[in-house]
Amino acid sequence: MNKAIQALLTGMFITFILDFFLFLGIFINYIDFHKVDLYYNILFADNQNGYLFFGLSIVLGFLVIYIKNYKISLSIIAILSVAALSTFIEDIGQSVGEDMLMTKNTTLKTQKHLYVGDIIYDGRQKVTFYDYNFKKTVVLDKKDLIK
Repeated sequence: MNKAIQALLTGMFITFILDFFLFLGIFINYIDFHKVDLYYNILFADNQNGYLFFGLSIVLGFLVIYIKNYKISLSIIAILSVAALSTFIEDIGQSVGEDMLMTKNTTLKTQKHLYVGDIIYDGRQKVTFYDYNFKKTVVLDKKDLIK
């Protein structure tokens, strides 16, 4: 197999594992915490950044296949693994989830109501929203929202 293809596939495999644990920590400590009705697969697929995934795949693949100093390669992958696994710590998982998924101070409008608050998760068909006035979480259909 061509060494460049081997590097790309190796990088994609490592990046996929890192992403899996990153999103699993976010799912456990952010999505489940806010009681958002969502499957892990949808969270993983919908919030994947393709440019970041393939860029990191190329860098990590190059690092593993072409760099002959295994201490450097292993150190960088270990640091990235610890960073991805740190989302299993409740406070870090909450914070990363908020940074990635939450939109603060937003106004949403339907035919009957005006909602002011934070978008907890903007899904495919529904928006999970924390309303400041009601002081509770509401789930809104995207088709009912007025733009």
